[in-house]
Amino acid sequence: MTTRSLLLIIAFPLLFGSCLKDVNPSDSLTTGTLTQTAQGLKQALNGAYALFKDHVEFNGTTDLNNMYLRQYFQMSDFASDDIVCAQTTTDPLYYSFSLNHTPTQTNSRYFWYISYKIINDVNTVIEAAEAVQNPDATIKQLLGECYFMRAFCHFNLVKLYARPYTENPGADGVILRTSTSDPSTKARSTVAEVYASVIADAEKGASLMQQQRGVQYASQEAAWALLSRAYLYKGVNDSTIYYSDKVINSGRFGLTDTTGFKTMFANATGSKETIFCVAFTTVDDYGKAGSIASMIYSDGNSGWGEEFASQSLRDTMSAYTEDARWAYILPLKDGSGNLQKKNGIETYYIMKFSGQAGSPTLSSPIMFRLAEMYLNRAEAKAKAGNSTGALDDLDMIRKNRGLQHALYGGKVPAGKTALETVLKERRIELAFEGHRVYDVYRNKQVMNRTYWGYHLPGLKESDIDLSKRPAGYENMVINPDNKRVIYYIPIDEIQTNKLCSQNP
Repeated sequence: MTTRSLLLIIAFPLLFGSCLKDVNPSDSLTTGTLTQTAQGLKQALNGAYALFKDHVEFNGTTDLNNMYLRQYFQMSDFASDDIVCAQTTTDPLYYSFSLNHTPTQTNSRYFWYISYKIINDVNTVIEAAEAVQNPDATIKQLLGECYFMRAFCHFNLVKLYARPYTENPGADGVILRTSTSDPSTKARSTVAEVYASVIADAEKGASLMQQQRGVQYASQEAAWALLSRAYLYKGVNDSTIYYSDKVINSGRFGLTDTTGFKTMFANATGSKETIFCVAFTTVDDYGKAGSIASMIYSDGNSGWGEEFASQSLRDTMSAYTEDARWAYILPLKDGSGNLQKKNGIETYYIMKFSGQAGSPTLSSPIMFRLAEMYLNRAEAKAKAGNSTGALDDLDMIRKNRGLQHALYGGKVPAGKTALETVLKERRIELAFEGHRVYDVYRNKQVMNRTYWGYHLPGLKESDIDLSKRPAGYENMVINPDNKRVIYYIPIDEIQTNKLCSQNP
């Protein structure tokens, strides 16, 4: 990991004239080589699940910094106001902080590639499974998991590379790949068309899945959770409430109490709150080189520890020091109890991706959990005018986070709206889990990053005065219509698919 100042931006003619290796998401897995037995389908599907966490060869090399989940969380959260960058860097993750995206940045190119590779693999399994005569419940379960995964991947792509649905459903979305026979040259579907496909796939997946294989695999409830999220992002309140209710009332999950919450993320596969996670084992502990945790935490040698919980988030949480959610924000202090700084930025490590099996770099990231269902429902209720119901949902969470003495009791705080109250609780509860940036922009709000950090162009350590707010820098307040709240379509797709349009 180098820490030199990032050299921005390469000229577009050079970008689009570069020579690339073949990076189409081809695979040796085909319907011809895949046995149509439950065991054969399961093995193929397990391979697709593994792509969320494996380091896969891309453009002729295997880079240990490239991993679906690492890229997903960094490209989402590093662009938010929850995480502050403590230095400039040549790592492409810095583009998320600086908003100086390019079509050639490796992290975005890899995420696009691996997403479509997963989609290609599950399409292959879908076509093999649907050719089975009189499929039993096991094959239907595996088929349903495939539909869920295809929906999940398309949804994450449209969030990163297309405008929010609530801004413009007719805008360019992403390329829908729903068959192995799709032509390689294909135009982007609209945002509305992508959402329709995501919802249809998730609904079909839910109808097929009747077995429980563990929270590391998709389930009917995971599909409902995805539908709750998709409808929330789409702005359809009644459907958001409907699917949130189905998960909450399923009886399979429960909110962790104050004590349990503090270790929930280190024990994700065993938590009663987890709906779906990507399960890592000790064999998958990538350590400093390529783990999710390595950039946001270090025990002294385990990670780079260059990005921290922001002052903005800490200020938002400041009213209640007893809030259990502080357990995932760890101040680094010296032997005398003095808070340490890195390049002038206060060091508050982030612990949500650490602690599994006692390792500082190991976790099984939770992609859906019960608290989100309460928050989705609360937001939809607030927007539908049911303030009391919204606040009751927030209180369900707060009383399990050590705030039994600070419940809303159906009353909106003075000077606030019910929606503002819900979004504040959502920010605190789901911090660092890949939600914040989408929650801000889909609600047509501004991202306020008026705090010290190296997202501020030209910042030097000598400029930093923690006794006051920064002023006069770009990138402090980002409007929802800013072109760079989404990423460029990677150059690989643009060069090889002439029907694919580029983001402006």
